[in-house]
Amino acid sequence: MSTILLTGATGFLGSQLLESFVNQEFDVIILKRITSDTSRIDHLLSKIRIYNIDAVDFKTVFSQEKIDVIINTVCSYGRANESLVDIVDSNLIFGLNLLEEAIKNKVKTFINTDSLLPRNLNDYSLSKAQFADWLYQRSEKIQVVNLKIEQMYGPKDDAKKFLPWLMNEMIDKTDDINLTSGIQKRDFIYIADVVAAYDLVLQKRMTLSNWSQFDVGTNIFTEVKEFVLLLAKELEKLNKTKIVARLKFGTIPYRKGDVMMPELDNTKLIELGWNIKVTIVDGILKILKEKK
Repeated sequence: MSTILLTGATGFLGSQLLESFVNQEFDVIILKRITSDTSRIDHLLSKIRIYNIDAVDFKTVFSQEKIDVIINTVCSYGRANESLVDIVDSNLIFGLNLLEEAIKNKVKTFINTDSLLPRNLNDYSLSKAQFADWLYQRSEKIQVVNLKIEQMYGPKDDAKKFLPWLMNEMIDKTDDINLTSGIQKRDFIYIADVVAAYDLVLQKRMTLSNWSQFDVGTNIFTEVKEFVLLLAKELEKLNKTKIVARLKFGTIPYRKGDVMMPELDNTKLIELGWNIKVTIVDGILKILKEKK
């Protein structure tokens, strides 16, 4: 069985991937900080090996472990007022150091988590794109699979992201909720379908070239307003409270450069054998079941 080194394992996506890998009985090593919140993965800690990357360096990790596959999910969105240096360090420098050590130690495959956002939209998207450039440049020395994700959602997502924030506003407060007009479209993809894409790429990696890139999305574009209304109506059924009337669409402006319609093509992923299993309605119900 392959040995996987997973970064970002305490995060939303990383924790879901870790659960899947442990269930498949992969040999899993994770990198985390000493201060990382492990609440999402506490039940898995006894089944994996852990290195606190602020206590040991990459050379130490690779000297003690024979790693076959690296899966990188570390990222900084800049939502917590991180500095430019912090964002670049998380999204680019960390990955470059990891990539360099992987090549030195003849790791077979590097699977990276990238974004479908336009390259120059913000500091996050630019730093992610720059790392993808370096991965492509080094793919002659290590197999690289770059997975680009647009709008994943699901239970236990980060509280500062739009959907968890919105749910908390709907459930815990009674005042109006100010929103944009909501006509921008997004490709909402449930976290389990994202994990399935990683599982498939991991399974099929021997059939892939040294550089492969996949858009991970449903190719179904839904207006944000429609998604928000679906969520609100389901919450009303559960909580017997009025929520829809509190939604004030169009009261705040769009952010500068906000994407009105994402561009993605999931054809290559479907051809590899991936398919969508969770509809938006089912995904919303799963979130509310977990929340309840």
